[in-house]
Parts: sequence; C-alpha cells; structure tokens
Amino acid sequence: MWDSLTLANADKEKLQHLRENAILEVQEKAKEETKAKKITKQENKKYALEATMKLEEAERKRIEDLKEKERQKVTKELELWKNQQKDGDKYKSIQAKEELHQEKEPLKERKNEKLNKTWIPNEGSSKTRLKSTRGGGSCSIFSQDLKEEQLPAPRAAATIKVNFTPRVFPTALRESRVAEEEEWLHKQAEARRIINSDLSELEDLKEEEKNPDWLKDKGNKMFAMGDYLGAVNAYNLAVRLNNKLPLLYLNRAACHLKLRNLHKAIEDSSKALELLTPPVPDNENARVKAHVRRGTAFCQLELYTEGLQDYEAALKIDPKNKIIEKDAEKIRQLIQGTMQSS
Repeated sequence: MWDSLTLANADKEKLQHLRENAILEVQEKAKEETKAKKITKQENKKYALEATMKLEEAERKRIEDLKEKERQKVTKELELWKNQQKDGDKYKSIQAKEELHQEKEPLKERKNEKLNKTWIPNEGSSKTRLKSTRGGGSCSIFSQDLKEEQLPAPRAAATIKVNFTPRVFPTALRESRVAEEEEWLHKQAEARRIINSDLSELEDLKEEEKNPDWLKDKGNKMFAMGDYLGAVNAYNLAVRLNNKLPLLYLNRAACHLKLRNLHKAIEDSSKALELLTPPVPDNENARVKAHVRRGTAFCQLELYTEGLQDYEAALKIDPKNKIIEKDAEKIRQLIQGTMQSS
C-alpha cells in the first residue's frame, strides 16, 4: 500500500517527467493490446475462411457425386432404351418378313393355278399344246398375261384454278347505304394509291410505319417528351398517308404553337374544324381544342378580336369550362386596354 498519493521532496519537473513516462507506458500497452486484438481477429478470419472453404469443398464434392450418379443412371437408361429399340427393330423386321412370305404364298398358288389351266392335253397324241390366250395364238409360260397384277400409272399433273367471288354488300334495299359504302371503298382505294404512289421514302419504312394511326401515336409520344419537331415530322407523314383525319391537324397545331409557328397553327386548326363536321357530341372536345388553339395563335399575333371570337365559340360548345371563360375575360380586358390607350 502507498503511504500517500504524492512523492515527498519531488519538484515539479520530476513529477511531470513521471507523468509523461506513465502516459507513454499506457500508450504502449494500448498499442500492444490493439496489435494483439488485430492479430487475433486476423487469425479468426483465416480460420473462418478455411472452415468455409472446407464446407464449400465438401458441398461441391457432394454435388459432383450426385451428378456422377445421375449421369451413370441416365447412361444406363439410355443403353437399355437402345437395346430395347434394337430388339424392337429386329422383331419388326422378322414380322415384316413373315408378312411378306405370307403375301407371296397366295401369289405363288395363283400363278401355279394359271399355269395348270394353260396346259390342255390333246386327245390321240402324247404331245401337248398351249391354250390360246386373249391375244390369239400360242404363248409360253413366260407370257405377259401370267405376270402379277400391274400397278396403275401415276396421275398426270394438272393446275387447279381458284376463282374468288366479287365482294357484295348483303344489305336489304330499304336499308341500303350503297353511297356510303362506295365512298368507303373509294377512300380505301385512294389510301392504297397514295401509299403506292411516288412516295419513294416509304419504301424504307416498316409496315407499321405506313399506318397513319401508328404515326399519330408516335407523334403524341414525341410531343409528351418535348420533341415537338419530331412530332411535326410524324404528323406530316401521317397527313400525307391520310389527309382526312382531323386529329392529325389538331395535334400538329399544338406542336406549331410550341414552336411559335403561329400561322401554321392557325391553318391546321382551321383544317381540323373543317373536317370535324357535322358537329356532334362525339367531336365536341376536339372542336373546343381547335377553337382554343386557333384563338391562342391569334392572340400571340396580337389579333385579339379574332382570338376572342374563337374563345367565345369554344365557350358555346363547352359553357362550363372555367379556364376558357377566364382566358376569354383576359382577352376582353386586353382589347379594352388597347382601345383606351389608342
């Protein structure tokens, strides 16, 4: 036991020296403990790795043994199957020979019967003569008439003609829509003529790329991704294939608005409105979009009066649309402001 916690007759420097030595000893001891822990940890890792490798090796060996057993089993089954096939082929060949032999026996018997019938004994003479056959005159036992039955000659080649009946509309006269059906046929023929005309660039396109509906969907996807120029190109090709679809012009007008091609946007919107006739409930939404897009283009060209007319036409179709109503009110305010300033 220590008598006291301090040293007698010890100056400040000595105490500091002792303190530093004690700190160094503690640090050295901590380093040794850390090093020992690190070595122990490495040994444990090495041991765990070796144990894992042994387990994996054992598992691999077990799998290889199972594979080898399965391979041997499959090989035996294959050999057994081959032997069975050989035995079956031998049995079939023997059976075929027996059937052939059984078929030949009746032929031989019929041949002998024919030979016996052809020989007729002559009265008063020991000589014999052959009985005359169908061709008249004598014949030998090797005559063609004694041969086995001949097979028929092969059939002659021929060409089968297929005639298609003309397309008719089985519609009663009182319900007939011949004019509409003829118009539909004319449109189909016109579309095929356009596709097969001087559009040389269509030769390199795939079959689905020649479909206006497919091109319209492609243009819609490009518009959603912000590729407005690519969308315009898709709509242009679709219009060349079928210029009677109002949605093509309507969607292309939206692209022209994004690209600031305002005059083209007005033209496409007007063309869409021409095709959206007669006005029915099914095309209300498209007609509203066409008026709004044309009115927007007019307003961006500072033709507010014409733009207001389109917005008011859209409100007549959809009077409950608050957004269009607010935009129309803003246009009225702009018109009033320009009139007051002038």
